[in-house]
Amino acid sequence: MLKLYNTLTNQVEEFKPLEENKVRLYVCGPTVHDFAHIGNFRTFLFSDLLRRYLKFKGFQVHHVMNITDVDDKIIKKSVENGQSLHDYTEIYTQYFLEDFDALGAERPEQILRATDHIPEMVEIIKRLDANGHTYSSDGSTYFRINSFNGYGKLSKMNFEGNVTGASERVDSDEYEAKENARDFVLWKAVKPGEPFWETELGQGRPGWHIECSAMSMKALGETFDIHAGGVDLVFPHHENEIAQSEGATGKPFVRYWVHAEFLMVEGKKMSKSLGNYFTFRDLVKEGYTPRAIRYLLLSAPHHKQLNFTLDGLRGAEGTVARLNDFKKRLTEVQAEEGSTPAIARMTELSLKLFEDAMDDDLNTAEALAAIHDFVRETNSSIATGAIKADDKVTLLNAVNRFDSVFGIFGEVKKEILDSEIQALIDERQAARKAKNFVRSDEIRNQLTDMGILLEDTKDGMRWRRK
Repeated sequence: MLKLYNTLTNQVEEFKPLEENKVRLYVCGPTVHDFAHIGNFRTFLFSDLLRRYLKFKGFQVHHVMNITDVDDKIIKKSVENGQSLHDYTEIYTQYFLEDFDALGAERPEQILRATDHIPEMVEIIKRLDANGHTYSSDGSTYFRINSFNGYGKLSKMNFEGNVTGASERVDSDEYEAKENARDFVLWKAVKPGEPFWETELGQGRPGWHIECSAMSMKALGETFDIHAGGVDLVFPHHENEIAQSEGATGKPFVRYWVHAEFLMVEGKKMSKSLGNYFTFRDLVKEGYTPRAIRYLLLSAPHHKQLNFTLDGLRGAEGTVARLNDFKKRLTEVQAEEGSTPAIARMTELSLKLFEDAMDDDLNTAEALAAIHDFVRETNSSIATGAIKADDKVTLLNAVNRFDSVFGIFGEVKKEILDSEIQALIDERQAARKAKNFVRSDEIRNQLTDMGILLEDTKDGMRWRRK
């Protein structure tokens, strides 16, 4: 059975959805004020892996991701660029989705924009007000955390001793006129030059935290199965989501909270000033492939910090190239009818080891080890000619099962040589048949210089590009 570490309980728990075989999953998506960086994409690819593995296990998944398209930083940048809020955020929303697709992530069933859900946010705030959780100050509405007994249960932070007027600020996206430094804004009164909505709460715009409560509960219900995101969101964002959602409904908000740990780059926190800040597009411009970036970001379990290095990325390039070459070689095996029991047993064991690892809180390191052991064993079987027709089907099905979760093998493309290269290959084959090995070697060297590598196997000549 799948087990997940639940931040709410601080325990690894067996996953059981509210509805049998159906999973309702919400993931905090990007704030679209700039290109997403690789730390962001570690979280989004972890969420993609979780989604894919739930499907691997036979669950029907309803996956929702939000787009935060209004906050202080977005407003500031849109004004600086002389663009409307919508026009500015639409540009970076599309950039994000392009990068998301390029990294092989599956699109969620729903992608929801915050600005499309203002009425739902207002309704929650009205319910909170009716339940005694809010107060107003200078036209803005705040959540009073002292009114909610469970505040701090996710982050395990102790808020005793906090006093009214304390100077510490834990959320940059808020106004200042609060009773308590820990209280957070639900609705912000309009400020000169800022976009606003006309609502029952007055002219203004939503606070950051209320956005996710409104969108998740609209799409998935007042209680749903899994809420995922980066560990940096545990406090204050997810803590505040719980308070306002449960404060409005009186029901448990989320059953399993699952978080991805921080990404380090070259052993340090990612920072533009340190020169170790990378967006996905930065790496692609340097010649790295999306599949290698995906592999490296998934190589460490989500609950452990990942140290992202360029040396590691270069290693990942070699790894995914070998995996693709392996898949191509397996696809091209010419096999006689029948099956080999030892290969069937090896494949079954590999799939079991893979599933055992993934069931253990998505242990990607162990799961990838099972994949690489499978590849090594299969390569040995290819070399010795042990693979028969039924084995080939079994092995390719296993590759597809692995890849339905990780998405790292890539597609096997049928490459077409131009007429000059094809003519040289044909001439070499004829020279070999005539035992003119001097000419055969000359042609091989000529093709190597042209970027074409030849391999003579028992199944015939194979070629690949450098």
